[in-house]
Amino acid sequence: MEASSPAVPEPPYAAMRDAVLAFKASEPRRVFPPVVHVGTPGARAATFAERAADGLDHGLRTEVLAALLSRALVHDRQPVTWLTRPGGLETHDADLAWLAAARSAYGEAGIPLAMAVVTRDGWRDPRTGRGATWKRLRDRRTVERSELGSAE
Repeated sequence: MEASSPAVPEPPYAAMRDAVLAFKASEPRRVFPPVVHVGTPGARAATFAERAADGLDHGLRTEVLAALLSRALVHDRQPVTWLTRPGGLETHDADLAWLAAARSAYGEAGIPLAMAVVTRDGWRDPRTGRGATWKRLRDRRTVERSELGSAE
């Protein structure tokens, strides 16, 4: 009898577009530390910026994520974890390190993991490879307001 692996839950992929928009609007620098967010993409989130000098191992990353997760659970029953970082969407060491910690923290909390890596180009789920990229991503609300203004 084969043991089946648990299905990867379907994270709120539509909300990841909001996370990319918020990231592009808030981070003008080209070089910056990775930042892990836990909460609702494009809205409320608890964050932690990893500095090179922090020297985080798996245990410390898991503790950080568990703390962020407990804060996020106050406002959201199914928080999402996303990592914003410079570079492209190809897999980086930081993606895998934070994914391992997220699996541990979500497992301890007993809730399904929803995670993505976010860059200026788009987002990617590090577990499944599913994601989206945009050449010119714009906020739909801003576009709708400008169209309303020009219709007068």
